[in-house]
Amino acid sequence: MTAVISHPDCTLHQNGTGSHPESAGRLGAINNQLITSGLDCVLSHYDAPKAGKHDLYRVHTREYVEQVFRLAPQQGYTMLDGDTWMNPHTLNAALRSAGAMLKAVDLVMTGKHSQAFCNIRPPGHHAGKSRAAGFCIFNNVAVGAAYALEKYDLQRVAILDFDVHHGNGTEDIFSGDQRILFGSSFQHPFYPYSGADTDVPNIINLPMPAGTSGEIWQQAVAQQWLPRLDEFKPELIIISAGFDSHWKDDMGGFKLLEADYAWFTQEMVKLADKYARGRLISCLEGGYDLPSLGRSAVAHIKQLAEFQS
Repeated sequence: MTAVISHPDCTLHQNGTGSHPESAGRLGAINNQLITSGLDCVLSHYDAPKAGKHDLYRVHTREYVEQVFRLAPQQGYTMLDGDTWMNPHTLNAALRSAGAMLKAVDLVMTGKHSQAFCNIRPPGHHAGKSRAAGFCIFNNVAVGAAYALEKYDLQRVAILDFDVHHGNGTEDIFSGDQRILFGSSFQHPFYPYSGADTDVPNIINLPMPAGTSGEIWQQAVAQQWLPRLDEFKPELIIISAGFDSHWKDDMGGFKLLEADYAWFTQEMVKLADKYARGRLISCLEGGYDLPSLGRSAVAHIKQLAEFQS
């Protein structure tokens, strides 16, 4: 069975007092679609533990981690950057989100599950070594990858990010680390206005223009990512699953459909079976149009679980 890892604390984080696209409704949209699809009953559900500071220090500077703890408000709100806020529940939510990846790594590395999906917020892929950005506080996938490298003595971990925005935080953390192969497909030029000119051997970015269709995106993945992944032979695959690349999500300009996420997931499952004993972890990043987010996440998780309705 495929594991789904989440925690109620993740629903309590709020980005300021007004409406904000990164809302608790995102997790509910996914959970509701899992139930409607009939998939929920064939998944194993786990509560995310809290990551410890030592887990965060593997990928973030000590100064940054201490700053986040220090700024966490007892009441009201604190702004970490123009898009990223903390309320009194945010620190716990962020620690649970990072902790979900630790739990996922343990589950797949010990063989209890082959695949896991972390249904968490705040997201993480814009959080760099020493700063928050773009709704992200701690870099969840980076925390998980670094933990897997250290605890399980892995030598090769692949991280693939299909969010419509460049995973600049993950790139910042792992640029030049030959144990990590990182690929981000993203709209360019677009926020965070990075990644298109990266020339580092372990980074395989796919910058593409607004209006990119699923067909064009699949071709790029097949031609540029899949051969590199075959060469790399990852012992663990991690996906930064940002569903804001869907055509109905106005946070970006890509034209992907549920079928594109299903295709990509199938390809990653094949690679995981071939090189990583099936070990595959996916972690929620973006996705802000709630109906398409729910449908897309379920299409993705169905392929992880190889579920036939």
